[in-house]
Amino acid sequence: MAILTKAQFASIAQAKSGGRGLRGIVNESRMFSKSASTTSIFLSHSHHDKDVVEQAKIFFENLGITIYVDWADQTMPEGTNDVTATKIKNQIISTNERFVLLATNNAVASKWCNWEVGIADPFKLPNKKMALLPLADNSGAWNGNEYLQIYPRIERSSINVNDYFVWHPDGTGEPINDWLKRK
Repeated sequence: MAILTKAQFASIAQAKSGGRGLRGIVNESRMFSKSASTTSIFLSHSHHDKDVVEQAKIFFENLGITIYVDWADQTMPEGTNDVTATKIKNQIISTNERFVLLATNNAVASKWCNWEVGIADPFKLPNKKMALLPLADNSGAWNGNEYLQIYPRIERSSINVNDYFVWHPDGTGEPINDWLKRK
């Protein structure tokens, strides 16, 4: 298994978009909807990675999963404040079944992403409902912090590039579809 680069992830999303392209998938009009019967993911991410968020939306929706993106939520305040933090905390703990950190170098450096990981840890990790999706820069550099090694990671199979697994720190892995659909 290996960490994907941003370029590889963009290529995967482009192929899965069915020719729709990547721009505008998560639009700037702050629209978000969630089907009541679909598993949902709180997608923790850096706001500097909006292009990668759109790719992640395509990636997960092709697996039958919806994602929650804070800046696409109409109920979020325009500027960050205590209401923002409370709403995000509720989305992580109560509303979304899974938590995924879109672990780019920007996200690893973000104080909000690190705070969100800390919120998710006691609620999602014990139930195996938390994972990182590490994405290296196109040079292959990824600045993951040491503490991130305690979390499961979503990676592409080295045998079949169309297969993705969630690898746990104990060395066990499971196909991403099994991880996403497990209750």
